[in-house]
Amino acid sequence: MDTPSIALLLTGNELMSGDTVDSNSAMIAIRLGEHGLEVGEKCTVGDDPTLLQSALARLTADYPAVIVNGGLGPTRDDLTSEVIAALSGVELIEDPDALAHVEDWCARRRIAPNPANLKQAFVPEGCELIHNPSGSALGFAIDINDCLVLTTPGVPSELEAMLPALTSHLKARIGGEARQILRLQTFGIGESSVEERIKKYADRWPSDVTLGFRAGMPQLELKLSVPSAAKLPAQKAALALLEEDFGDHILGTGSARLAEKLQSVLRDQGKTMTSAESCTGGLIASMMVREPGSSAVLGTGFVTYANEAKRDQLGVAPTTLKEHGAVSEAVVKEMLLGALQRSGANIGVAVSGIAGPGGGTEDKPVGTVWIAWGTEEDLRTHMTVVSGSRTLFQNIIAAACLDLMRRHLLELPPLPHYFARQA
Repeated sequence: MDTPSIALLLTGNELMSGDTVDSNSAMIAIRLGEHGLEVGEKCTVGDDPTLLQSALARLTADYPAVIVNGGLGPTRDDLTSEVIAALSGVELIEDPDALAHVEDWCARRRIAPNPANLKQAFVPEGCELIHNPSGSALGFAIDINDCLVLTTPGVPSELEAMLPALTSHLKARIGGEARQILRLQTFGIGESSVEERIKKYADRWPSDVTLGFRAGMPQLELKLSVPSAAKLPAQKAALALLEEDFGDHILGTGSARLAEKLQSVLRDQGKTMTSAESCTGGLIASMMVREPGSSAVLGTGFVTYANEAKRDQLGVAPTTLKEHGAVSEAVVKEMLLGALQRSGANIGVAVSGIAGPGGGTEDKPVGTVWIAWGTEEDLRTHMTVVSGSRTLFQNIIAAACLDLMRRHLLELPPLPHYFARQA
């Protein structure tokens, strides 16, 4: 392989039983990929010393480096140090620096170290300790069969804090040039749609740029990856093609979030928003207030699930509710106008729908939703049907409502394709 390849060995009965979902291997692979290193194999075993030693013996014979994740803790089923010492043919010793780390960890928590805590001070003789800034168990590096073995705790936050040290060890031992990855956050466009669009200008796509995806809810992350800093002009050219084609779906780079983007636009324009929610139950407002500084752009939101609440809090006419039903264009228009008038906000959104799993009719099946958004002077509406679970329905609709306000404020195309096709 052109890219240095390493192996992951994950250990823990909880991983084998399904009680714990493995997120650590994804974290490791993403971080290593950014440094030109790739995972060639992932092996997961329970807390069995024979199985652990057998798996580690095979991996150290096949790969230049192995990361062992888990099994460094204080309990009797944490076996990584013992297994590695046995495979290396060395003794477990009480390391003074490891002991000091455990004692300091206990002292900061005002507890006396017990035998279980002190077990973590014993490491294979001759290993190099790897600092753990938050946990009680240090990692370590050791050579087995001319293979670099790096050990890490299974706690995700501790692993994350130790990843820079791991990549330093790996790059010093087996090389790897840092890849340059530009992460784009998008909403309302799926992987299949992006692939189909790119076919139109495949002849112009820079050959040095690899396009990757990481699907999430409600956003899709696109990754433009080039092998080195020298290829950044190619990355920039690829970005220009995407922006030309579907720039209205691109929220920003890095970890940009939909609510964060809307908040930024509102702040830049000196405006405020409101929401009038029925089927989303306050999720739109909740997504906004997760972002710091939300009080500057969101003063009031309304959750009006019952018809009486729509009438009493937003001024929806009883005759409108009776004639059209709660899930209707007429009702969401009155909900939005009432919210704008009562809050004094510049822009808002109102939503009423059938989240399911029951409540649908032939005319209004489960998943039907009406949305109104905009201002008193420029109020727009749309009806769509979203299939899936109640939670999925609510998440998609809440995100779409934020996106519609973003589009309105930025004067982008008002009806994006995701209303017609969920790609």
